[in-house]
Amino acid sequence: MGVARDLLNRVFGFGAFRPGQEAIVNSVVAGEDVLAVMPTGSGKSLCYQLPALMRGGFTVVASPLIALMRDQVAQLRALGIEAGSLNSSNDADETSRVFNALNDGRLKLLYAAPERLVRSDTIDLLSRCGVATLAIDEAHCVSQWGHDFRPEYLALGEVRQALGVQTIAFTATADAGTRADIVERLFAAPPRVFVGGFDRPNLRLAMRPKAGGFKQLMGFVEPHRGDCGIIYCSSRARTETLAEQLAGEGLRALPYHAGLDKRVRDANQDAFLAEDGMVMAATVAFGMGIDKPDVRFVCHADLPKNIEAYYQEIGRAGRDGLPADTLTLYGLDDIKLRRLQIEQAQSSDEQKRVERQRLNALLSLCEAPRCRRQTLLSYFGEGGSEPCGNCDLCIEGVEAFDGTTEAQKVMSAILRTGQRFGTEHLVNILTGTETDAVRQYGHDALPTFGVGRDRDRNAWRSIFRQLYAAGLVTMDITDHGQWMLTEPGSEVLRGRARIELRSDVLVPKVSKRKARTERFADSAADPDLLASLKTLRQKLAKAEGVPAYVVFADRTLIELAARRPRTLADMQAIHGIGERKLARYGQVFLEAVLAG
Repeated sequence: MGVARDLLNRVFGFGAFRPGQEAIVNSVVAGEDVLAVMPTGSGKSLCYQLPALMRGGFTVVASPLIALMRDQVAQLRALGIEAGSLNSSNDADETSRVFNALNDGRLKLLYAAPERLVRSDTIDLLSRCGVATLAIDEAHCVSQWGHDFRPEYLALGEVRQALGVQTIAFTATADAGTRADIVERLFAAPPRVFVGGFDRPNLRLAMRPKAGGFKQLMGFVEPHRGDCGIIYCSSRARTETLAEQLAGEGLRALPYHAGLDKRVRDANQDAFLAEDGMVMAATVAFGMGIDKPDVRFVCHADLPKNIEAYYQEIGRAGRDGLPADTLTLYGLDDIKLRRLQIEQAQSSDEQKRVERQRLNALLSLCEAPRCRRQTLLSYFGEGGSEPCGNCDLCIEGVEAFDGTTEAQKVMSAILRTGQRFGTEHLVNILTGTETDAVRQYGHDALPTFGVGRDRDRNAWRSIFRQLYAAGLVTMDITDHGQWMLTEPGSEVLRGRARIELRSDVLVPKVSKRKARTERFADSAADPDLLASLKTLRQKLAKAEGVPAYVVFADRTLIELAARRPRTLADMQAIHGIGERKLARYGQVFLEAVLAG
């Protein structure tokens, strides 16, 4: 690992591994098959890029998008690493460069889409040229239980079998069921499994009921004027309308959805990746594999599909580790739309049931009475965390009431029915609604039948979600949605503890949002110098035809503007400046720092 740390610093310009990286790199270098679940922004790509430099042969990377391949290759080549991709967007010169590097044994990383890798001529090429490792990015796409299943990923198991090489797979979102599915479909034998923490402490989490339309959204976006951001919408038409509205407010905004002409769609995506200060109003067709590190905000103008999709999408902000904001707006129409989409999907009853539970988990997060980060991490199996202090509920708070009696009514209904029934059946019992199922099981004779007639069905559904969010009740997503008590829930039921619930309407306290220039105050970066360095970066990137962050990431520029190095030797201590970038960009940026 001494060699690995030397390469980490000398090639990548990083002083230390991020949490979890070193153990994975060690396992990969040792030749083990690996499945790694790591949060977005935690440096998954380094876990296969760094080992590729340390061994003979090359690593082939299964990647879902041409744009991601292109940007990864650009970043690697800027670091002096021989990398390439096989895709339809390559021109003749690029294709020739890649094949020459393959034949000469110089290529270290080769990116390709799953559908390209399964071709017999590709497999023959890889085998002939000495492929050592198959790395699979966005591995959750192989699982029908994952939130973003892609049929073409199923073929990667055949690719692994044909190549007979070490296989390593990476994803940011995979619960226990999805992990088991990935292992079964991609590996010949159980791999080493690494499950890192899901927390992204640099992301500020916020959720709001819709109120005020575009004005509400602009209240969130305005402090981020000049920042890169993504606004997710539930329909194609809404992306175009919203992009026009944002442009009308003087923002550099573009739409993105699958229905746009491919040339327009690609041009918009390239503009977002290459330039500073761009805002993309997009459907979920945009984002997978987008590795732009300086996205400062992600806003959901409409409710996401489910909690996994929410986590994946907000994870596109703040990949550089610097502060970033997220906001999710939701309304009753959103909930109805998401439920309708589940019921109308061409999927099995079992898959629909799982999707219902995932949507309910997201709604629990929307209506959580406590720290959102605690609720989110609890869903992914990380309990016991302290309130984060960096979500809207920690910062602002909501009106609450003593919901102990309501909680006891719910849990009594759960317990008296044997912990075997789902939400709607229990709501029928609480509201005194006689259905065939209620009569069939004799639940109309229970003491809890009708004890909740003072509230309507939606109010009880909200209480169920809040109790779930608070960890007092739980359900197994791989089972049939029946509710069960937890130990903390039993304490409330017995009267040994109390629980506060949110009022039906979110009423946040008044708080002042920080202006964007204040977010970097702790870095001591000179704002004028930082702006000058960003302008220089943009000029160089445009001349080279690469995204701005391929030259230097925001974090690097902020450190330059804060520490003001006086020599090239001083610059080597700055995050993200390795030997190759120092040689290529060091002098021009040093002159800008000295002049500023």
